Amino acid sequence: MLDHLSIQCSDVPSSAAFYDAVLGALGGARIMEFGTVIGYGVQGKPSFWLGPLAGGSPNREVHVAFRAADRAAVRAFFDAARHAGAEVLHEPRLWPEYHPDYYGAFVRDPDGNNVEAVCHTPE
Repeated sequence: MLDHLSIQCSDVPSSAAFYDAVLGALGGARIMEFGTVIGYGVQGKPSFWLGPLAGGSPNREVHVAFRAADRAAVRAFFDAARHAGAEVLHEPRLWPEYHPDYYGAFVRDPDGNNVEAVCHTPE
């Protein structure tokens, strides 16, 4: 249903370094840059964007879940996030309360957002 999503960051270069690492572990990459606005995606189409904090208000936490091809990719995302210094919210595991094959890991990005990698298929 979503075509793309953009979040605001208090420090775009710091957030970009984080997302370079964790999205790279999921097969994503920086695709476009317009000054301080950065687009990430796969196959040449950006679907996740970073931009500077605007409007003078503090950022409000958002939850973003990125689809992982398999459980190994969820673990690679988690390892990359931890290596980048992210706060760990939940280590990779099954979440049967969502559905029997829901496998996810949750961390905080540099702005405090809840960022997840999830795989919906059995191992």
